[in-house]
Amino acid sequence: MDTNHMEDGSSSDGLEMEIMPGYIELITRAYSVIFSAFRDCKDCGLDLSIKTLLDHAYITWIEIFMFFMSAVMWTKVRKGLTVYIFEPFGQWCCIPSKDVSKMPESAWKLVFYTMSWSYSTYLLFFTSYSFFQNPPSVFYDWKSGMSVPTDIAIAYLIQGSFYGHSIYATVYMDAWRKDSLVMVVHHFITLALITFSYAFRYHNIGILVLFLHDINDIQLEFTKVNVYFKIRGGKEYFINDVLSNMGAISFSITWFWFRLYWFPLKVLWASCITSIQSVPNIPFYFFFNTLLLALLLMNIYWFLFIVLFVAKVLTGQMKEVNDVREYEEDQLKERTDTNDQMSSEGKHVQNGTSKKKHQ
Repeated sequence: MDTNHMEDGSSSDGLEMEIMPGYIELITRAYSVIFSAFRDCKDCGLDLSIKTLLDHAYITWIEIFMFFMSAVMWTKVRKGLTVYIFEPFGQWCCIPSKDVSKMPESAWKLVFYTMSWSYSTYLLFFTSYSFFQNPPSVFYDWKSGMSVPTDIAIAYLIQGSFYGHSIYATVYMDAWRKDSLVMVVHHFITLALITFSYAFRYHNIGILVLFLHDINDIQLEFTKVNVYFKIRGGKEYFINDVLSNMGAISFSITWFWFRLYWFPLKVLWASCITSIQSVPNIPFYFFFNTLLLALLLMNIYWFLFIVLFVAKVLTGQMKEVNDVREYEEDQLKERTDTNDQMSSEGKHVQNGTSKKKHQ
C-alpha cells in the first residue's frame, strides 16, 4: 500500500542519510517512522493496494515463462547430477549407505549457492554498485517501472527460479527435518520478496539481501558434505573431521554477522527508514517491510538451532558435528512406522469399502 508524504524525513534533499546505525537507533527510528507512516496513511486499504499494484508492478509474461522454465531446469539438473555424479561418487568413496541418499542434496546446494553467492559478490564489490557500502543508495533515483540492469535481472532469474524449485524440492526431494515446514514457509516468503521486489523495481536492495543470506548456505552444505565423507569404507578420515568442525564454527559466526547484524542494520535500516526519505510515497512500504521482518524472525529461529548445537558441543552431549535439525534414527523409525501404519489402515478401509460395494 502507498504511504503518503510524511513530515518526518519525507525528503532526502538537504538531509544526509546515516549509512548504518546501531541496534537501539534502528529499533527506535523504525518504530517512529513506521508508526508515523501508518498514522498518515489515511487511504490505506484493499482498494489502494490494488490500485498501487496495477500502477507500479511491472512484470511480463515472458519473464514469468522464463521463471517456470528455469525452475524446471534446476529440478532436472539436480536430478541429473544426483543420478550420474553425486550418488555414484558417494558409492565409489564407500560412504555409509544411509548417507549416500542424503549427501547429493547437500552437494547440489553447495554447488548452487557457491555459484549464486559468487555472482552476488561480483555485483556488489567488482562493479559500480555501492549498495553494500552505502545501503540507503538502494533507493536513490528510484522510479516506478524503471529498467532493471541486465546483470541484476540475471541474478533475479537465477535466484527466483531456484526458490521456485526449492519449494518443490523441500517437499518431494529433500530429507524431511524438524524445520522443514519452516523451510517451506521461508522459501515462499523469499520467492514473494524476489518476485515483488523485481516487479516494483526494488532490485537493488534485493541483491543485498541475497548476498547476506547465501554465504551461510555455502558453509552449512560444506560442513554437511564433510560430515558425510568423514567415514569412508569403515575408516574415519581426520581431514574431513577438521573441515567439518571449521565449517561449523565459521557458519555459526557468519550467521550472526551476516543475518543478525548486517541484515537488520543495513537492509532493514534502508527499507524501513531511508526508503521513505528517498521515495516519500514508496509503494507497498508496509508489505515489503513485513516480509523482511518475517525473514529476520526466521533467521533468529534458526539461530536457536545453532545455539543448541554449540551448547551440546560445550556440554559434551555431542562429540562430533551433526545437523541438530535431523531426526534421530529412533525418531525417524517412529515416523516411518506411523506413516506405514496409517497407509496400511487406509488400505484396509479402502479394501473393506470395496468389498462392501461388491457384496
